[in-house]
Amino acid sequence: MDMDPIYQDADPVELPENAFRELGADEPYRPLMHPARDYKEATPYSVGMGLLLAVIFSAAAAYLGLKVGQVFEAAIPIAIIAVGLSGALKKKDPLGQNVIIQSIGACSGVIVAGAIFTLPALYILQAAYPEITVNFFQIFLSSLLGGILGILFFIPFRKYFVKDMHGKYPFPEATATTQVLVSGQSAGAKDGGQAKTLIIASLIGGIYDYIVATFGFWAETVTTTATQWGTTLAEKTKLVVSCNTGAALLGLGYIVGLKYAFVIFAGSIFVWWIVIPLMGTYGNAEIAAMAPGDIFSNYARMIGIGGIAMAGVIGIIKSWPIIRQAVGLAARELSGAQQAAKPVRWQTDISMKHIVVFIAIALVAVFLFFWFGVISTFWQAAVAWAVVVIIAFLFTTVAANAIAIVGSNPVSGMTLMTLIVASAIFVGIGLDGTSGIVASMVIGGVVCTALSMAGGFVTDLKIGYWLGSTPRKQESWKFLGTLVSAATVGGVIMLLNQVYGFTGDDALVAPQANAMAKVIEPLMMGGDTPWILYMTGAILALILNWLGVPALAFCLGMFIPLPLNTPMLVGGAVSWFVSSRSADKKVNDMRRDRGTLISSGLIAGGALFGVFAALTKFLGYEYSNPASVITVQTLGVIVYALLIAYLIWDSMRVNRK
Repeated sequence: MDMDPIYQDADPVELPENAFRELGADEPYRPLMHPARDYKEATPYSVGMGLLLAVIFSAAAAYLGLKVGQVFEAAIPIAIIAVGLSGALKKKDPLGQNVIIQSIGACSGVIVAGAIFTLPALYILQAAYPEITVNFFQIFLSSLLGGILGILFFIPFRKYFVKDMHGKYPFPEATATTQVLVSGQSAGAKDGGQAKTLIIASLIGGIYDYIVATFGFWAETVTTTATQWGTTLAEKTKLVVSCNTGAALLGLGYIVGLKYAFVIFAGSIFVWWIVIPLMGTYGNAEIAAMAPGDIFSNYARMIGIGGIAMAGVIGIIKSWPIIRQAVGLAARELSGAQQAAKPVRWQTDISMKHIVVFIAIALVAVFLFFWFGVISTFWQAAVAWAVVVIIAFLFTTVAANAIAIVGSNPVSGMTLMTLIVASAIFVGIGLDGTSGIVASMVIGGVVCTALSMAGGFVTDLKIGYWLGSTPRKQESWKFLGTLVSAATVGGVIMLLNQVYGFTGDDALVAPQANAMAKVIEPLMMGGDTPWILYMTGAILALILNWLGVPALAFCLGMFIPLPLNTPMLVGGAVSWFVSSRSADKKVNDMRRDRGTLISSGLIAGGALFGVFAALTKFLGYEYSNPASVITVQTLGVIVYALLIAYLIWDSMRVNRK
């Protein structure tokens, strides 16, 4: 049988020029690994190394996330380690194995996020309500079953997100991780140009972020409140302007691009420059006395949560044809209908027939867990089961969309909304008080982990699509990584509670879990819930959708703090600038692609050195910068401007070939 011409050439060492743009009519995409050949992927080395890194990074991420309040993304550091190990061990054609290592190891970050955002809230509330009990069985199964549901619910949507929408979403985190993995290929090429560029950018971004996080030589966040006039402005009007100066966030904004960065920033300034000043000026005396950041955390952010929930519902409605298509595919396979043509290795998923069977088994396991492990009443367990299944399945596409657009999963916001909806339902069926708290938090843990996994898994599968991995192998081994990560996280959470605790002096920070506890307690024990703020956000999302504005991106901006959104706009503006200075489209495209590579390095370096910075703080090193606030802020502006100048200068250093 003759092969398609695009499959006949040798394996390239760099991503093709159409990797990050939309394809033309009938234009093929050729990944690095030949679609018609077999490669070493799931080997004892790759699976074993992936599981080892899953254990290490699950423990580290849970430990650091709860101890210092900093949750780092594990995918990029794991990809860097995989590339480094394959080079040190002189592995032949290591790309397929490195993808598996990254995919299995990345379970750590998503499982940790799902667990530590919710389950420590039980320990926090236990201080006020001693009758609340928590055990390893609940933590482990909540994380494991949530992760499994996230995997199974997302697989039917893989083709839509990673293939059909090629070039339509920026996938910032997947882009950075892919560039790291590709660097292992291009490092062995004749000039190793891409690998060299990525390494230099990673070192610049990593050292930059480490210095500012560890030593504070310049301000990590530049803000108007550092000046006298800015403080007065904030006191009188609650108006603040601030920007995080981190290298990783600048790179993230570049990859996201100006369009989405502007929409996200618009959502942020709507909250910070309109809603917060209005609340601070015309609200009651208690709100008027608050700092802008406190108004955001306690009130304005709730509008964002309502908006994210409604944007999610809108997204579900718009995605309904895709959901129906996935269900229809399962029905056709179950009825025995055969596909017209066998898909190539590169596009082969786990059989939909098997997926349906696995989903059925998982759903039965979730119900039995709720009935025998959390809620003793059959029909209350059935209601809880229905809530989890519906929300986890429908919001799978929302989580994937968020990661595809901004590289940030609003899982905490969606989980808060899940807790609110679930708690209202539970109270209505008589499941309240401390038993309702336990039920809501464990159920919240399942949903949070499922959505976290769905968002993380779209990144893994997009990486595999760009590089040419076999989706079925990524999907199959993801379950084992989830099992190992869930067991590790459960043990670490219980150990940390015994050693440090989550309440009292010197307790673990656990900011997300404290927020969950704050929301769930009044719902279950009697108290006020800001329904008006949630509804305001929901109505706003409907209006945005009607106006044609991407509601999810706008509401993400409302939910994420202003200092983290401003650098997104800066990075997006840099991306627009470097890709529009020349009259030659090819030169503009080359500059944009080089900037993407450099930005990937900034993100990768920032992620890796962020782990080192957190470890440095954990080990007790604290540096107090004697310089004045104005000096530190001024240096922050200067150094950040130099970083921006470097990104622009290096991105534009291309020659037309």
